[in-house]
Amino acid sequence: MNSNEFREWSLYAAEWGADYRSTLRERLVRPLVEPGEIFKSIDVSPPEDGETMQAIFADFEQRILPGMTHWQHPRFFAYFPANAAPVSVVAEYLVSAMAAQCMLWQTSPAATELETRVVDWMRQALGLPEGFSGVMQDSASSATLAAVLTMRERALDWEGNKKGLQGQPILRVYSSDQVHTSIDRAIWVSGIGEENLVRIPVAGRFRAMDVAALEAAIAADREAGMLPAGIIACVGGTSTGGTDDIAEVAAVAKRYGLYLHVDAAWAGSAMICPEYRHFWAGVEHADSIVFNPHKWLGAQFDCSMQFIRRPEDLVRTLAVKPDYLKTHGRDGIINYSEWSVPLGRRFRALKLWFLLRAHGLENLRTMIRNHVAWSEGLAARLAREPDFEIVTEPMLSLFSFRHLASVGIDSDEHNLRLVNAINDDGRIYLTQTRVDGQVAIRFQVGQFETTAADVDTAFEVVIEIARGLA
Repeated sequence: MNSNEFREWSLYAAEWGADYRSTLRERLVRPLVEPGEIFKSIDVSPPEDGETMQAIFADFEQRILPGMTHWQHPRFFAYFPANAAPVSVVAEYLVSAMAAQCMLWQTSPAATELETRVVDWMRQALGLPEGFSGVMQDSASSATLAAVLTMRERALDWEGNKKGLQGQPILRVYSSDQVHTSIDRAIWVSGIGEENLVRIPVAGRFRAMDVAALEAAIAADREAGMLPAGIIACVGGTSTGGTDDIAEVAAVAKRYGLYLHVDAAWAGSAMICPEYRHFWAGVEHADSIVFNPHKWLGAQFDCSMQFIRRPEDLVRTLAVKPDYLKTHGRDGIINYSEWSVPLGRRFRALKLWFLLRAHGLENLRTMIRNHVAWSEGLAARLAREPDFEIVTEPMLSLFSFRHLASVGIDSDEHNLRLVNAINDDGRIYLTQTRVDGQVAIRFQVGQFETTAADVDTAFEVVIEIARGLA
């Protein structure tokens, strides 16, 4: 592709993207395809000779697009959206065109320095104190792994990377069962081991860790000769929005000298609204906090932010400095590759800089407040309907519900049939979970361009399809 063709197809792709986004409401949220259908449509062997862009683009539209789930659809109410506000997409065009590898200050000074500034913008926006530094990771999974590795090293007096875990005390990490499965993976990858992730019972509306049980577990493990390393608390668990009492958990962490990581992957964005900050009161005492601007704030994926109380501990855990990565003649600069597990780094700060400048915090606050209000309104409407029950009350914009099955019909089977029928219909997209062992259907509002009318459509679809199954 020469420079003229690059210009032509770049413009074509941008026009296509704008048309695609403007027609999303006309599409089904999830494709109606069978497993293997797309795979079978792709040539078995790679081409020996180059093909025209016209042919390639035509195949994209005819073979690939029909098999895509439309994550930017305003009636995407499943999981949590990986949002991509249009302004952040424009910024990503620029990032892709420059294709910089931003691992060191010297490999892209502007990328490093903009990241430092934008992270501090977000610190201020979330109401966090000045003591926190931060880094943009690819996802909350990577941020959590970095935090677990740091708590491991700190507990082992910085000997784990050097000597390995063999012969060391058994490390223990504590969380509730409401945390994301990325915590399990971090425990596996860190070598701590699944059996040493201690699940603390939960209680109350927000399914928070029982702090007395947490303290008892730590004391018992110490008595048994094990080495407690850290606690992972959550604000807005993935299943139903489980939220720990961060202040109480932090007090336990301080008493026992444990590292505290707070996972606020989706709910953290809501903390730009001062009235929601009570959900993480005490977070200023955490050692590490993660939230994903690529979820509720609208930044194009991937864009996760980790705030760190002591960045020197993170760097001590992760930094490797061979000669070929040294920046000679510069002292005191930041090389963010030393703050993350991967060496390679994308220019993530640009899209968030564009987004914050284009929308401003107040417009983003309005969006989040609307989403919370619409979700609470939908929960109230469903609660008034016969044969529906609210299983977990709204935590910000997330709640779960269940349709009551007829006598003699298994409730779990019935609600799985309902969520599958809703998704096969295609007008909206929902996911299920289990609450106290029983199936419930999750609903969350978080897509950047959702309107009140889209939420009304969700209500109509759920009622219509539930009645059809009754």
